Amino acid sequence: MGVFKAAAIQMRSGESPERNAVDLERLVREAASLGATYIQTPEMTGALIRDKEARAASFTSEDKDIIVATARKLASELGVFLHIGSTAILRADGKLANRALLFGPDGAALATYDKIHMFDVDLDNGESWRESAAYEPGTEAVVTEIDGARLGFAVCYDLRFPQLFRAEALAGADLLSVPAAFTRQTGEAHWHLLLRARAIENGAYVVAAAQGGLHEDGRETFGHSLIVDPWGRIIAEAAHAEPGVIVAEIDTAQSSAARKKIPNLKNARDFAVNAGTAEAPRLRGAAS
Repeated sequence: MGVFKAAAIQMRSGESPERNAVDLERLVREAASLGATYIQTPEMTGALIRDKEARAASFTSEDKDIIVATARKLASELGVFLHIGSTAILRADGKLANRALLFGPDGAALATYDKIHMFDVDLDNGESWRESAAYEPGTEAVVTEIDGARLGFAVCYDLRFPQLFRAEALAGADLLSVPAAFTRQTGEAHWHLLLRARAIENGAYVVAAAQGGLHEDGRETFGHSLIVDPWGRIIAEAAHAEPGVIVAEIDTAQSSAARKKIPNLKNARDFAVNAGTAEAPRLRGAAS
């Protein structure tokens, strides 16, 4: 079991990775000064750039990326687990990944996760997003150990796919991460509800660091970074869209207690869907 302080950093990343790295360092140091030993940053910590050509010119490989280098240095200096919620990384095949990276207290890279679900939507207010036009989706869920907790990875739009979180919970995750850059419109509608639902469904803590405010490239994100306990209670919130830090205590014994009270992870069963077709699919409700 693990007891530690977690921090979610709220940012307003602009188009310059160098300027964003400066903001990242300031906020990570603030989080560490508050006693946090697990610190999470939002989706696209490195830069939010809508223009395709400018985006291609700004991003580079993991070994040359300024956000990666800054995070590695800070994790080692401060002795913390530093989770870059995501940043754009140029892969060896020339495609971009929306990649989360976790660094340990010695600065070593412990895990990476490439966002699986691409945000391809048309919103009522006229906004249109095609993440798949810029990024190659990941294919693998990731769970790793930090401070006596088991951390499951996700990024932003992944939040709307509960099967990902259920698979990670069944693999032992008692702390789920949802770093995000939710649009203001979708955030106002669903952000709090979905994060609390993922915590309740899986008897797990949820830490969700968010982007917030009006960005240089014209998009507007919702903010409201949250930390939710395994019973679905909000235990820390940035109740605004301004940059800042929130901190809360994580006690994985509370996850075990919630799962004992409502053992839905153990009680799930496989079932078929009868949709009037000759061959109905079978869906898996629990690990076999």
